[in-house]
Amino acid sequence: MDTGASAWILIALALLAANLPFMTERVLLLGPRRAAKAMGWRLVELMLLATLVLAVGTWAEARIGRRHVQGWEFYAIGMALFLTFASPGFVWRYLRRGHDNERA
Repeated sequence: MDTGASAWILIALALLAANLPFMTERVLLLGPRRAAKAMGWRLVELMLLATLVLAVGTWAEARIGRRHVQGWEFYAIGMALFLTFASPGFVWRYLRRGHDNERA
């Protein structure tokens, strides 16, 4: 697989992982189903999934060639991008909720 394809796969994985905490009521995606999961759990899951995507990206970079050492700026921008990817799930879970209640 070339570097372009692996980059697009990593971006798709990040987009999926960023929205997963907002799509399910299970704690850490495996735990028991809850009536309503607190926002704190969703943030913990978001940080864990961001770390997982970072690890997959590091693995993919090491597999392609020599891994480049990154500074703190890289990780800050990566987290900002991951939070941007999470915005559709956040909007669906919290901002549309009031919209759905008006229909009922």
